[in-house]
Amino acid sequence: MHTYNVDGAMRLAGNSNPDAYYEPNSFNGPAQDERFREPPLKISGNADRYNHRDGNDDYRQAGDLFRLMRPDQKEQLFNNYKAAMEGVPVEIVKRQIAHCYRADPAYGAGVAKALGIDFKPQTIAAE
Repeated sequence: MHTYNVDGAMRLAGNSNPDAYYEPNSFNGPAQDERFREPPLKISGNADRYNHRDGNDDYRQAGDLFRLMRPDQKEQLFNNYKAAMEGVPVEIVKRQIAHCYRADPAYGAGVAKALGIDFKPQTIAAE
């Protein structure tokens, strides 16, 4: 019996954490098992998975959009973060603020202020 319409296609059951649908996560949820990784393919030498991050900047586009926003739109964005992150552990909130800061320092500072987090840019480590 399919219960996708009730539980959703990604619903996890059993002893795992049903709220952790992704990896890595901070709740000891499911993790990839490297025993099932596909072996490299022989193409012209040994090939492995394509690294989509090579040459890509994960923060430029978000920063560009933030800088286009009017002050009232930025304030609404900060309020959206505040509402969405209510009850989220502080360490996870700080990680999100660091991503916002990498997009634009004012973005990170605004989110931190809205969330009442003491924000110190020098503590942001590269991931």
